[in-house]
Amino acid sequence: MTTSQVFSRPVNLLLTSDAGLPEVWNHPMLDLYRKSTPDYVAPGPLLYSLTSTFGEEFDPEFAPQPTSASELPELEAWTLKFAVSVLEIWAAKRQPTQLARWCHHAIYGELVRRVGSQASVGHVRKLHSCQPLDGISESALTVRFDDRIRSMAMRFEGIDHRWLCTSLTLL
Repeated sequence: MTTSQVFSRPVNLLLTSDAGLPEVWNHPMLDLYRKSTPDYVAPGPLLYSLTSTFGEEFDPEFAPQPTSASELPELEAWTLKFAVSVLEIWAAKRQPTQLARWCHHAIYGELVRRVGSQASVGHVRKLHSCQPLDGISESALTVRFDDRIRSMAMRFEGIDHRWLCTSLTLL
């Protein structure tokens, strides 16, 4: 008695294209056998999950909303303008209320306390800034006061469609 092996080709039930097929093959039940290709969703920019609140509690409906850097003013020019304004406030050449909208109230209080603390307006020499996450900017400036060079560090967060200063330090 001889036995023979029968090799069968595997049947591919996955349809790759519906073009040119009769209407019967487009029946919804046959979708079970079709190859499912996941739709590619391009990832958006990552926003930080928590804004700096300085211990404040907000109703979730009225809490500050993080904003992507693409929806905010151009960073380099804005940072430089803000820094010059701060230097003028510290030299008592500008009113601090002009920056109230762009500072967290804790930073604004510190800015008001330091009005007139510098004898002259410092001159910005260099500006270095980076964005560790979308909607966050950390900047360092070197500032010349007469014969002395000092550094100023600032942190901005994109909150409610504007840059908001959440840290300001003169070293």
